[in-house]
Amino acid sequence: MPIPITYNLRSLRVRWTSSIVAVLGIAGTVGVFVAMLALAQGFKATLVSSGSSQNAIIRRAGATSEMESVLTRDSIRVIQDASAIERASAGPLGSPEVVVIAPFPLRRTGTDANVQIRGVSPLALKVRSNIRIIAGRFFQSGMNELVVGRNVALSYSGFDLGGTVRFGGGTWTVVGVFNGEGSAFDSEVWCDANVLNQVYQRPPNLFQSVTVRLASPGQFRELKDALTSDPRLNVQVDREIEYYEKQSRQLTTLITVLGAIVAVVMGIGAVFGALNTMYSAVVERSREIATMRAIGFATGSVVASFIIEALCIAFVGGILGCIAVLPLNRLTTGAMNWQTFSYLAFAFRVTPPLLIAGLLFALLMGLIGGVPPAIRAARAPVASALREL
Repeated sequence: MPIPITYNLRSLRVRWTSSIVAVLGIAGTVGVFVAMLALAQGFKATLVSSGSSQNAIIRRAGATSEMESVLTRDSIRVIQDASAIERASAGPLGSPEVVVIAPFPLRRTGTDANVQIRGVSPLALKVRSNIRIIAGRFFQSGMNELVVGRNVALSYSGFDLGGTVRFGGGTWTVVGVFNGEGSAFDSEVWCDANVLNQVYQRPPNLFQSVTVRLASPGQFRELKDALTSDPRLNVQVDREIEYYEKQSRQLTTLITVLGAIVAVVMGIGAVFGALNTMYSAVVERSREIATMRAIGFATGSVVASFIIEALCIAFVGGILGCIAVLPLNRLTTGAMNWQTFSYLAFAFRVTPPLLIAGLLFALLMGLIGGVPPAIRAARAPVASALREL
């Protein structure tokens, strides 16, 4: 016959001081664990949301990022002639682009952080449908004008609408602010690609990538086969969403690994806290355990009873840890994108799967901390304990 769960709950209430210590230890561990995963999830989600399944990005073969790529204007003309690319009245929807990095002071600290400056074509807004101007206007071709992502406008000094900024040896006017819907583009500054080349004294016929809009998402394979088999080109073709997913892997993996290491170290401490609580309960309740064994409760029931108590402590700790980390959801922070060496603003993303993972981690700690004391309780000699009654 199983021992009633109400007995376990009453036991925890009686020994509330030691139970609280174990609960807080598990709660802290779960909070750190979920927070680190939410940080990695937020960074990844920001980069992945930059891409569209209907867009493809073309770079020089072997280049791991746009920074390492070079494409000539002649190559871009060949690329834009591909039949799989969507066409508008202004021509094929493709945006030859140039990327540079420039330091600007953060409003909060005054220290410099790298911002990615992206030179694009006038068709960039048609190619990337997730970008919309929310203040001012888009830049005019041939002019030293900038449109900035909303995170840039909020985070950096000097990017107020209508203000001027100096970088690359030129003076630029901020004419617009755009919303990238939480993507990495919110942390970028856009301008005319030809003007950017001119200011940085680069050859006018060289670009680093071209982003094109497919006539339909299903034509990606057609485009890739056509471009990679063309003897005039030496390019690699990726779906835009897959390209940005690859960009996120390095830092996401690092954050996840570091978070796991910290959580394991803290988890060991939390497990010892649970062990201490449960071993103390075994010592204090030796006569209770002997009495239950004497009136017919089996060894398995005693083991299950103590494990249930440990799992209850762990569950409460897990719930508290998850609740504690909820305010971090959507909290904006920033980190260096190691692929582009630019500062990327992103938000913590505390998702239901992460909360479930936190609860499971808490229950695992409770199980590890509850099994040894449960076994000890079941093996306690009944006769010697009963003599003390």
